[in-house]
Amino acid sequence: MPTHEVANQPPPLEDDDLYVSDPVLDRLVTAQGAGHRRDDLARFGKMAGSARYRRWGVEANRNPPVLHTHDRYGNRVDEVDFHPSWHHLLETSVSAGMHSVSWDGKPGGWVARAVFNYLDSQIEAGHWCPISMTGAAIASLRKQPELAAQWEPLLTSTVYDPSPVPISGKRGALTGMGMTEKQGGSDVRANTTTATALDTDGEYVITGHKWFTSAPMCDGFLILAQTDAGLTCFLMPRWLDDGRRNTIRIQRLKDKLGNRSNASAELEFEQTWARRIGEEGGGIPTILGMVSATRLDCVAGSAALMRQAVSQAVHHTRYRHAFGASLIDKPLMRNVLADLEIESRAATVMMMRLAGAFDRADGDPTEAAIRRILTPVAKYWVTKRAPAVIGEALECLGGNGYVEDSGLPRLFRESPLNAIWEGSGNVIALDVMRVLARERDSAMVLLDEIETLIGGHPGISTFVTELRGDMESPDEVGARRLTEKIAVAAQAAQLAAFGDDVLFDAFVVTRIQGDRGHLLGTLPTTVDLAALLGT
Repeated sequence: MPTHEVANQPPPLEDDDLYVSDPVLDRLVTAQGAGHRRDDLARFGKMAGSARYRRWGVEANRNPPVLHTHDRYGNRVDEVDFHPSWHHLLETSVSAGMHSVSWDGKPGGWVARAVFNYLDSQIEAGHWCPISMTGAAIASLRKQPELAAQWEPLLTSTVYDPSPVPISGKRGALTGMGMTEKQGGSDVRANTTTATALDTDGEYVITGHKWFTSAPMCDGFLILAQTDAGLTCFLMPRWLDDGRRNTIRIQRLKDKLGNRSNASAELEFEQTWARRIGEEGGGIPTILGMVSATRLDCVAGSAALMRQAVSQAVHHTRYRHAFGASLIDKPLMRNVLADLEIESRAATVMMMRLAGAFDRADGDPTEAAIRRILTPVAKYWVTKRAPAVIGEALECLGGNGYVEDSGLPRLFRESPLNAIWEGSGNVIALDVMRVLARERDSAMVLLDEIETLIGGHPGISTFVTELRGDMESPDEVGARRLTEKIAVAAQAAQLAAFGDDVLFDAFVVTRIQGDRGHLLGTLPTTVDLAALLGT
């Protein structure tokens, strides 16, 4: 029997146009030279916010991948089964060209890649792992032209083809990556996996293991292994040209905190066939082309999670009433929401500046320098901010935010991943220190841009002057704090360039000046909350 009517519950945030509803995205796309791609991005943003696409994201995570190591007769099969929604998501993303847009020869490709990621990962981040690695692998493959000629047409194809056959029978292909091992983790020079050359030039057999390889159903993997000359990069196909399975044994799938739609596996190799990429002993510089691109994806992915969490919080508080008024009209709640908006928008402008540097780096030494320093800076800072922002946004929904149906728990579980993937916080902060020590000119180019964009603003010029002094003598102990200061200054500069005075002033007064509270929601009364919230 009915006992009450359900009232004062917000409707689900569905059929929300992720591109049009974003407060800063469209202007940034144009500012970073990708305005001609706007229609494709906007079309996908509308589709990604639909109820159907959101449902695929939920289903892919509620039905995680299942590993089958053997068939009914005891033969090794090493297959992973995915829910149909996983395939729907990948097919949609591949057909939109997300994995290949940065290689289509048109301006703004890296900006488009970042925006696609930013829109897509708001709804389901796990399937972006093979999308990310596939596009990023091309940079490394091009160091071995004959391999690139064979694989690149498939890796840039907009046909999603999950069929388990050699690439000679494929219409499109995806790639994964295996770097880390049990005994070393980020210290890949400690790898023990070995590669032995065969009589045919460039062909090897590999024996060893990989501790963390995502998307094991990809068609090929970039692998690091030791030769007599040192750590070397290889392309390892899942299927051999004669139709046989390559000896890639999936020992188990990781039981992860988040990213549950995506299979991450422990792999074992025994005389597993592979082709060398680059020179023997040059594995790290060869694979760094791939790593650099995936670090941009970490930034975009974290910005995406923040944007969706903040959107959910604002949506909920617009409809939810408490103590005689809408939650969004309560002064303290408005303070929290406005602070969340500042953090989300600052992450987005930094993501877009970095993507623009990727686009322009090949023909512009200044942009190449900015890409070198801003990649680890942005990767460190934006990925670190995501858990705090999403946790606070979840709290805006109260108990409802702690329930799976709200979608916030999945965003929260996903939020630490990008800070770990492709180098955890200490590794990335130390990379910033290496740039400052070995490529100081790159760092100074970024600082010069910051000073130019700030234009002597009294609220930040002193901070930047102090930062210049700090960058003259970097040290390991202070690596995290210095990286944070560079990131905050860079965000302030990009907000100044964006031209929203309210947003810029609010950022400066809360992130750089004064004695700001340590938690979100502590904005001073001078900040124009109505302008930030659009109410």
